[in-house]
Amino acid sequence: MDKYEVDCLVLGGGVAGLASAKFLAQEFNQTYLIERNNFLGMETSSRNSEVIHAGIYYEPGSLKAKFCVEGKIKMYRFMEERGIPFKKLGKLIVATSEDQISALNQIKQRAEQNGVMDLELLSHNEVIAREPDLRCITALWSPSTGVADSHSFMLGLQGDAESNRAMLAFFAPVESAELQDYGIYLNVGGNDPMQLKAKTVINAAGLHTQKLTHEFKGFPKEKIPVWHYCKGNYYSLSGCKAPFTSLIYPAPEEAGLGVQLTLDLAGQARFGPDVEWIDEINYDVDPKRSDSFYAAVRKYWPDLPDNSLQPGYSGIRPKIQAPGEPATDYVIHGPRDHGIDGLINLYAIESPGMTSSLAIGDYIVEMLHG
Repeated sequence: MDKYEVDCLVLGGGVAGLASAKFLAQEFNQTYLIERNNFLGMETSSRNSEVIHAGIYYEPGSLKAKFCVEGKIKMYRFMEERGIPFKKLGKLIVATSEDQISALNQIKQRAEQNGVMDLELLSHNEVIAREPDLRCITALWSPSTGVADSHSFMLGLQGDAESNRAMLAFFAPVESAELQDYGIYLNVGGNDPMQLKAKTVINAAGLHTQKLTHEFKGFPKEKIPVWHYCKGNYYSLSGCKAPFTSLIYPAPEEAGLGVQLTLDLAGQARFGPDVEWIDEINYDVDPKRSDSFYAAVRKYWPDLPDNSLQPGYSGIRPKIQAPGEPATDYVIHGPRDHGIDGLINLYAIESPGMTSSLAIGDYIVEMLHG
């Protein structure tokens, strides 16, 4: 087995790991990123809505709010500079009944607390002028919401990391690890098994972060959060084209954010995600779960045709709260939290993870500088 010693090792080739590697490669002479799959972003990062979020819904002062608002600016600039495809389509958050109007006002206030100052409350006539087929009383307009090609974005992050001399290895699962006084030792499997010694390790393994941390011999297990898998199913519109040019989100209700209509760069509509708590990683999409979507969508798009929603794809969010518990913030633990020098663990990096990724990478560097 080959043995290598590196300054910095990133575990996980999703958006958080790639963005971290991009910045860390500028800080260390030798930065490696290893990914268990055979290509980058094969899990959570490639199975999302591809929406560039504005930073509207998140708790003021939270890491999600901070990273989303900062990351949105960084992400648009990054894509513009590199010619990565995106569109600022904007988003309408619609109230279809009088009792939802107060929710829109609360959303606007929260967004402003997060530094999102460009939301505009539109009248019914102003909404219909934008989207004639939309049914609503009023709506919030978010002009800075957009959509991106997540694959191209990740390739851009990879290119930046490699241009700063970072090395990436795929199909390289960590099989065991040990914390020692002079570094962290990891045994890596795959086609080319190797042993790596690193002074700094960033554990950005997404759905596998907690399980991977359990493999670190000498790590205090009581410091590892519990984990839960929450699957979101998406359904594509088949047989017709949605008559909308912006993203459509219903006003939040007690049951959640409702059924969202998002668009890809080609204008193809998809609906979701829903919420399905699962015990094991499984990306199958049950066609019957779309049955409940029709009534919800027809509140704002009455002309949705019967039998037009077909299974699209699913993604899984790494949660640290159980079903029924309040949503939690991102959790990023460093030496001050667990007592292990050189190790940073990223837990529960879910939506808005893609939008937040460049801000997360910056934050990791700041943590290392103390």
